Amino acid sequence: MEDKKKKVVLAFSGGLDTSFCAMYLSRDKGYEVHTAIANTGGFSDEELKAIEKRAIELGAASHVTLDVTDRYYRDSIRYMIAGNVLRGGTYPISVSSERTFQAMAIIEYAKSIGADAVAHGSTGAGNDQVRFDLTFQILAPEIEIITPTRDMTLTREYEIDYLRKHGVKADYKKMEYSINKGLWGTSVGGKETLDSKLTLPESAYPSQITQTEPSRITITFAKGEPTAVNGVEFPNPVDAIRKVEELAAPYGIGRDMHIGDTIIGIKGRVGFEAASAILMIAAHKMLEKHTLTKWQQYWKEQIGNWYGMFLHEAQYLDPVMRDMEAMLDSSQKHVSGTVEIELRPYSYTLVGVDSPYDLMKSDFGEYGEVGKAWTAEDVKGFTRMMATPMKIYYSNKK
Repeated sequence: MEDKKKKVVLAFSGGLDTSFCAMYLSRDKGYEVHTAIANTGGFSDEELKAIEKRAIELGAASHVTLDVTDRYYRDSIRYMIAGNVLRGGTYPISVSSERTFQAMAIIEYAKSIGADAVAHGSTGAGNDQVRFDLTFQILAPEIEIITPTRDMTLTREYEIDYLRKHGVKADYKKMEYSINKGLWGTSVGGKETLDSKLTLPESAYPSQITQTEPSRITITFAKGEPTAVNGVEFPNPVDAIRKVEELAAPYGIGRDMHIGDTIIGIKGRVGFEAASAILMIAAHKMLEKHTLTKWQQYWKEQIGNWYGMFLHEAQYLDPVMRDMEAMLDSSQKHVSGTVEIELRPYSYTLVGVDSPYDLMKSDFGEYGEVGKAWTAEDVKGFTRMMATPMKIYYSNKK
């Protein structure tokens, strides 16, 4: 009697690493491979159909698309907007944040079909291996984790040669780069990102510049969440994010190179394009400058930095994240209004804000013009009191 094949669910994107894993696990290791892609908003229906076709061609017994876009927005992106999260002041942690949600969807699916194991194509030199492994271990410690690319210390060249050898037709030139697409941005790694002296060529970015004439757009927020673009309302904020991406990506806005500290201790470097994320955060932050108090902004910046770091380092399931989310939610009560932005190739300008909660609109005075809530004598006395501690310090130092 033949031994029953072990059932493994492979997190599958259709890229080089997961294509290798699908064929290797089914052909060489004899697993019953079930591929699953957890879509965080980066793939069209046509692309998802092509990914399914590739999975079956590579030997998968079945393939499923798990759409987690709305969950990803609701449980992560809206807090990254509220926290103005940019890792290193640059990167909107597009891939960092979505990996945990992909891992949660994959492990839930693996449990639902009674899988013996779950697999991913992460290498041993990046953050994603930790993000997937950690989530899998927490949510299903009884399920085995298989990682061929990491365990065999494979290079991209080795994987390409393997697939070619077994007759797999693909755009291998494109596979020179590792591209990860999601609602909150696209990361691009490989070749130039491995050399500190180089940057990505224009051709490496999935979006190409087609707009050269300046234009203006408006983004409207309600309690910190995007609700309208150019006056058109979007009941689902996900659609507002997509609309801004549609308008801004053709300008090449949101491209940059992120260099930072990885979970595993080495420095990492990756290129990215995230037009909508960059503009959303910039517009939201400007709106907050008009609608929040000084100390709200100060403490929210601290929380935003910690929240982003914990997301990046795979700590989303730690309960402290729910505590930080509660603070971020509370801070957005009056962050409502419309921000106008001018778009140009590779750049943008925040034009202005219109909000019913604008703290510049008051009867207390107009900065640099007229003070209406105090007299000249009030200011003289206030300044004397403020100066007292420093007067004491400098008088004692003479």
